[in-house]
Amino acid sequence: MSGNSFGNIFTLTSFGESHGKAIGGIIDGCPAGINIDYEFIQSELNRRKPGQSALTTSRNESDKIEFLSGIFNGKSLGTPIGFVVWNKEKRSEDYSNIKDIYRPSHADFTYEKKYGIRDYRGGGRSSARETIARVVAGALAKLVLINFDIKVKAYVRQIGNIEIDKDYSISELENIEENILKCPDETKSEEMQKLIIDTKNNGDSLGGIIHCVIEGMPVGIGEPVFNKLHAVLGKAMLSINAVKGIEFGSGFKAANMYGSEHNDAFFVTENKIKTKTNFSGGIQGGISNGEPVYFNVAFKPTASITGKQSTVNKNKEVVEMKIAGRHDPCVLPRAVPIVESMAAMVILDFLLLQNAYKF
Repeated sequence: MSGNSFGNIFTLTSFGESHGKAIGGIIDGCPAGINIDYEFIQSELNRRKPGQSALTTSRNESDKIEFLSGIFNGKSLGTPIGFVVWNKEKRSEDYSNIKDIYRPSHADFTYEKKYGIRDYRGGGRSSARETIARVVAGALAKLVLINFDIKVKAYVRQIGNIEIDKDYSISELENIEENILKCPDETKSEEMQKLIIDTKNNGDSLGGIIHCVIEGMPVGIGEPVFNKLHAVLGKAMLSINAVKGIEFGSGFKAANMYGSEHNDAFFVTENKIKTKTNFSGGIQGGISNGEPVYFNVAFKPTASITGKQSTVNKNKEVVEMKIAGRHDPCVLPRAVPIVESMAAMVILDFLLLQNAYKF
C-alpha cells in the first residue's frame, strides 16, 4: 500500500488501523531546536478525540501520545520524530456481523477489490482514526509556524442546512473551543446541535462545511505550475476522510460574478501593497499575496448510520443490514483540528522549501 506519506521537506508517514494496536507516525524534516510543547500537542489531540459529548461517537479513547524519538530536553533534534497513540477501547466484535458485507459509501468494497483483503474492524486503515497522526504532525507544524508569526484556525460554518453568514478572522475565534461544535455563532450553534441530536435519534447522519483561515502569510509562498499553493492545500484537504469538495476565496460564487466585481484591486498602505478585497482567498497565480488565505471544506454525511440499509455481500446477494458500533452522527466538530493540521503542514512545507532557495 503506497500513499501513506505526505509532504516534501516536512513529511509525515503514518501507520496503524482503527482496531489495531496503535496509530502512529514518523515526522521527518522538522527543524532542530524547536521547543516541543507537549501540553499543546496533547490538547490538539484532545480536540479530535472521540467521546467528547453526546454529539460525537461514544468510543472512549484517551488518545495519549507517546514520543519515541527525535526529541531531547524538550527540543527537536532535527532527526525523525517517531510517535504512537495506543488504541485502548476497541470493540471489534461490533463488526463481526459485517465482515462479509459491503457497507454503503464505505471503503469495504474498494479496499477488498484492490488488495484482495481488508480489515473490517472499524474500517481498518480507511478509518478516520488514522487522522490522529495528522493532528500530531499538524501540532508540531504549528509550533514551528509560531516562529514565522503564521496562525491557522478553522471553525464549523455549516451543518446540514444551517449556515452562518459571515467569515470570522482569527482574532474573533479566541473562545471557539468553548463551543461544543467549534462554531462561533452561538445562536446557529444551538440550532445545529438540535439538528444533530434529532438526526442521530432518527438513525441518520449529517455533513457540513468547515471554514479555515491562515493569517500572517508572507508574499511568495507556492510553487507553480503543478504545485500551486491552493492545489497542494486542495490535495491535503481532499485526503481527509469524508471530504467531498473545497473552494478558495469566492469559490463557486465567482462563476456568477463579473470580472469588474471579482478583481482584487491593489492599493498602498504603510508602504505595503495590499488588496481592497480578497476574493482570491490570498492566493494569486498559485502564490500567496500576503492577504489571509481562506477556504471552505465540504464534508459528506457520516457513512455509518444506525438505520436499516440495503446492500450486497461477497456472494453478490442482496441483504438488509444495520451498522453496530459507535459512530459520529456528524464528523465536523472533531474534523476542525484535522483541517487545521493539514493546512499547517502544507504551509510549513512550502516555507521550508522557500528558505531552501536562499544561500
